[in-house]
Amino acid sequence: MKSNIKNTIVSAAFIMIIFGFMLANIIIPDKEFSFSERRRLIRVPDFSVDKLLRGNLVDEYEKYILDQFVLRDAFRSVKAVGKYYVFNQKDNNNIYIVNGIVEKMEYKLNEKSVLNAADKLNKIYEKYLIGKNVSFAIIPNKGYYIAAENGYLDIDYDRIAELMKQNIKNMEYVDLSDALTAEDYYRLDIHWRQEKIIKIADLLLKEMGNDTKASDSVYTEKKLYPFYGSYYGHAALKLEPEDMIYLTNSTIEDAVVFDYQTNSYGKVYEDDLFNGTDSYDVFLSGAKSLITIYNEGCKNDKELLLFRDSFGSSIAPLMLEGYSKITLVDLRYISADLLEKYIDFSQEQDVLFLYNTQILNNSSMLK
Repeated sequence: MKSNIKNTIVSAAFIMIIFGFMLANIIIPDKEFSFSERRRLIRVPDFSVDKLLRGNLVDEYEKYILDQFVLRDAFRSVKAVGKYYVFNQKDNNNIYIVNGIVEKMEYKLNEKSVLNAADKLNKIYEKYLIGKNVSFAIIPNKGYYIAAENGYLDIDYDRIAELMKQNIKNMEYVDLSDALTAEDYYRLDIHWRQEKIIKIADLLLKEMGNDTKASDSVYTEKKLYPFYGSYYGHAALKLEPEDMIYLTNSTIEDAVVFDYQTNSYGKVYEDDLFNGTDSYDVFLSGAKSLITIYNEGCKNDKELLLFRDSFGSSIAPLMLEGYSKITLVDLRYISADLLEKYIDFSQEQDVLFLYNTQILNNSSMLK
């Protein structure tokens, strides 16, 4: 008798939990964005008879339900704790942690993609840059410094560098690998820390023949907290956030940034964006197809064309002392064929291609 009552109570509780979750998923409005995962969530799929007959509609609804499920983040955390601490697995969805440093495993080198990137740079050179002082550098991911010795797979940075050097013509290669360490990157993010890369700015300026040294400038540190970074949500664990520090001085404060997309002027640093979708947007307002920083107080009339990804947003301000004008080009958002509409290539310019390994390994995103 007692056993029957117990079974009835357990069954009733289970049904109530299932019904509760179902009701909650119906009542609670869908979310457009996951701030923990830093991506847009799938919305209700559009119905069509064709998708229904092909079976695509069921797949779309399954993905939609997984994205919009109530307590999704909580369940992701439970899964992560189980993998890391209960089953002692080395990673969770290719995310691993070494001495508090969170990194994503990138280990399938796509040589075809790297060759495509080299070809893209060569074509830009042939179209716009003949006769100019042109350099290229590759930014390692922080896994380059911690993966192998801790038993994790990682993309072959040395092979990428070798392929680029073998196939890129008329450009000087600047090796950054020995000048960086894992501590020069954020613990919870893919990017390097600006206060740690003054040495990199010095190296790049020197290799491009610019006598200015970023390390000769005096900076004031501005600290923003808490910075969670892109890997915080991917790890799905309760990790301690870190500081975001940016360096400023009168040259940087007085500089003016022109955004060709919005036809508007702004500042080098935008503190208001720290609490937005991507805190790293503090640096030059984040992802922009084409912007120019004007340094009217510069003692020379040198100009730098910086073909870059998001890493370039934090190093460009450190190089500003050496140039009266720095134009940043992000080929993920603007076609190379359109550049002559905005940039006067007849002027004397230093040129730097600066990309991290993930971009080169997925170069189809470069237009």
